[in-house]
Amino acid sequence: MNSLVTARGVSKHFGSVRAVDDVSFEIERGRILGLIGPNGAGKTTLLKALLGLTDCEGDLSVLGLDPFRQRKKLMQNICFIADVAVLPRWIKVSQVLDYVEAIHPNFSRKRAEELLKQTKIKKGSKVKELSKGMVTQLHLSIIMAIDAKLLVLDEPTLGLDILFRKEFYANLLNDYFDEERTILITTHQVEEIENLLTDIMFINDGKLLLDSSMEALSEKYVELLASGEGAQKARGLGPIAENQMFGKSVMLFEGVSREHLEGLGEIRIPSVADLFVAKIKEARK
Repeated sequence: MNSLVTARGVSKHFGSVRAVDDVSFEIERGRILGLIGPNGAGKTTLLKALLGLTDCEGDLSVLGLDPFRQRKKLMQNICFIADVAVLPRWIKVSQVLDYVEAIHPNFSRKRAEELLKQTKIKKGSKVKELSKGMVTQLHLSIIMAIDAKLLVLDEPTLGLDILFRKEFYANLLNDYFDEERTILITTHQVEEIENLLTDIMFINDGKLLLDSSMEALSEKYVELLASGEGAQKARGLGPIAENQMFGKSVMLFEGVSREHLEGLGEIRIPSVADLFVAKIKEARK
């Protein structure tokens, strides 16, 4: 296994609040991982631990380094886009490029300028003159011009319209991602990224509810649309969730083979969003 990130029993408490509670996982090189959870689930605290912004209990290794004690060295090979713009409003685009060029050894100004030429952003413009979408494009142009091994995106398209969101992820895949780089994404817009992901984790109340590759997910979970006698028989197989839609029952099964469900109704692959809701409700019972 070629792990870029290894976590063993990682916890972070704030008084009596367990923001991250005994979490263990691995992230392999060349993967795109979605970290999904409701507000207050522990996503941001976990990201801060990975980025060395907070200490934690347990063992955490990122790129073979302790992120809290070796953060300076670690950040040479990590890029991060937060859910809010952090650039000063008075700064010019050209000054942003000057700054990143001066502090980051793996930044290619030539590459960043090539990427910016594909946008409507002018180097003489100030950040306060840019729309939210353009600020995100500026962030992405800088990120994609840095030769980093791990890219962390925390709600990167929050507040952007659908055109900008689609363009953002297309550029990310076409111009940045390769088998040597790893991307970690947190987002509430699960439907938009599920086709990009190779792996997924669900977190709630600081605990991991799911840690799986997307390939294994489709093998372990099955959705059934059934009614009448078929629905009654299916309930006997113990669905983890059931909802009603157009007079039929939509049931989600974990670890039940498709063969056991044949003939009971329409068998489908559940969406990540539906699976997420089911796992959260199951955890809260």
